[in-house]
Amino acid sequence: MHAIRVKEYGGRDVLDIEDVAQPEPDAGEVRVEVKAAGINFADIMQRRGHYQGGPTPPYTPGLEVAGVVDAVGEGVGREPGDEVVTMVDDGGYAEYVTADAAGLFDVPTGLSVEEAAGFPVQFLTAHNCLHSWGDLEAGESVLIHAAAGGVGTAAVQLASEAGAEVFGTASTDEKLALAERLGCDHPINYEDEDFTAVIDSETDHGVDLVLDGVGGETSARSLDALKEFGRMVVYGAASGEPGQLRTDEVLFGNQTIQGYHLGRATRRQPTRVFEAVPELTELLESGRLEVQFDRAFDLTAVQDAHEYIESRQSSGKVVLTP
Repeated sequence: MHAIRVKEYGGRDVLDIEDVAQPEPDAGEVRVEVKAAGINFADIMQRRGHYQGGPTPPYTPGLEVAGVVDAVGEGVGREPGDEVVTMVDDGGYAEYVTADAAGLFDVPTGLSVEEAAGFPVQFLTAHNCLHSWGDLEAGESVLIHAAAGGVGTAAVQLASEAGAEVFGTASTDEKLALAERLGCDHPINYEDEDFTAVIDSETDHGVDLVLDGVGGETSARSLDALKEFGRMVVYGAASGEPGQLRTDEVLFGNQTIQGYHLGRATRRQPTRVFEAVPELTELLESGRLEVQFDRAFDLTAVQDAHEYIESRQSSGKVVLTP
C-alpha cells in the first residue's frame, strides 16, 4: 500500500510517499481503508520536530481518518464494510491504518467522508475545551483564537450554540466573515486591531473564558483580556512557541489556566473525552453544527497540502484522499 513517510524532521520536503506493508489488526483492533485523512497543525509541528512527545522518525503521520472497516481483530464487534471515523496515534496518511475498535465512531448521517475526517480532532477538542475543561455557561463570554481554523470554526459554533457571547480572532476579512457566519459576535482582525483593546471596550473587565491554541505572545496578551476569576484553556502552540505566562498576574487575578491535550486525555480519561460524541453527532446530523470542509488533496500532493496550511491559506478542514 501507499503511505507517507517522514524519515527525518524538517520542512515539507521530508514528506515522501512509499510502498509499505499493509498493517494487520491485533486483538481489539480494526483495519480501516482510508477514504480521507484529516490534516492537523499538530502533524506539521511533529514533522518539524517541535511537538513534545511526538513520534520519532521514521513514521507515518496522520491523527484522524474516515473510511471503511476492512478487517477486524479478535474480540471486535465491528464488521467489514462499516463506515467509521476514528483517531489514531499516527499512520493516517496511508491507504490503510489500524485503529483501536473502542475509539471508532459511526460517520454521522449526512456528512461526506471528507467532512467526517474533520469531525473527531476538531470537534472533540472544541467541545472539551469549552465545556469539560472550560466550564462554559450560557451568558458568559469567550475569546477564541484562530476562529476560522479547524478547531476555531467548531468552537465558534459550539460556543454560540451554548448561548455565549463569542469573540474571535483571524488574520483576514474573509476568514472573519466565515467566523461571523458561524456565530462569532465580535470578529477581530488581529493584523489591524488589538484584540485586548476590542475586548476592553466591549466587555465589563474582560471575557470569562479564553481558548488558546496559538501560544507565544498571544498567550500572555490573552491574560490581559481575561477577567478576574476567568479561565483559560491552552490546547496548542500553533505559533511554534509555547506561551510564557506570569504567575503573579494569575495569582492576583484569581484566574485559572488549564492545559488540554486530546491524545493524552483520550488515553488517560477516555470517558471524559468521548462523552461529547453523542451530543456532537446529534448536532451535526441535525444541521445545527457543520464541519467547515475547505479542500482535499491527493495523497501524492501531501507537500502542497502542508504548504497550503502553513501559509495560512486554509479556512476550515483540509484532508488527504488516498
